[in-house]
Amino acid sequence: MNNKATYNLSYGLFVLTARENEKDNGCIVNTVAQVTTSPNRILVAVNKNNYTHGMILRTGEFNVSILTERAAFDTFKHWGFQSGSDVDKAVGITFRRADNQLIYLTEETNAYISAKVISTTDLGTHTLFLADVTDAEVLSDDPSVTYSYYQQHIKPAPAKTAKKGYICTVCGYIYEGDPLPEDFICPICKHPASDFKPL
Repeated sequence: MNNKATYNLSYGLFVLTARENEKDNGCIVNTVAQVTTSPNRILVAVNKNNYTHGMILRTGEFNVSILTERAAFDTFKHWGFQSGSDVDKAVGITFRRADNQLIYLTEETNAYISAKVISTTDLGTHTLFLADVTDAEVLSDDPSVTYSYYQQHIKPAPAKTAKKGYICTVCGYIYEGDPLPEDFICPICKHPASDFKPL
């Protein structure tokens, strides 16, 4: 089976933000979908290893900032390649607060959506949050970034190296050594060894 087939599904990339006890945080997610218009509800799938996941589970609220094709790789690194348990992700970025007092991005985005969780479904590695939309605004006319666009135009190509090891085909993380353990999980994007290829 070629797991890369799922890369051809049409979906975007988003910054999911939450707030708990005066702490702002967020992460990159790729699964946000509107499921009904009346009532207006969305689904968001979040990896349980993300610090943001626990915040949303406890507070029941989140914002989604919809990234555009103008988003720089540094934006993905900031929100996706480090943990809010180690750094304050609200430092050094431009944002505003929605009516729910959670932050949303004002640059490299074309809209934001505020939502309140009404149910959760355990998916093993992820939790699926079903939420009522409580607010939403359009910020620009720039096209939304798709995962395919990110792979082809934003994510830098892996650096050429003569080292023995494996590279994650999802985020570009390099595991040095041989062989790659079968149970290895990428420390950056949390994908399994099956998503790595030899350097």
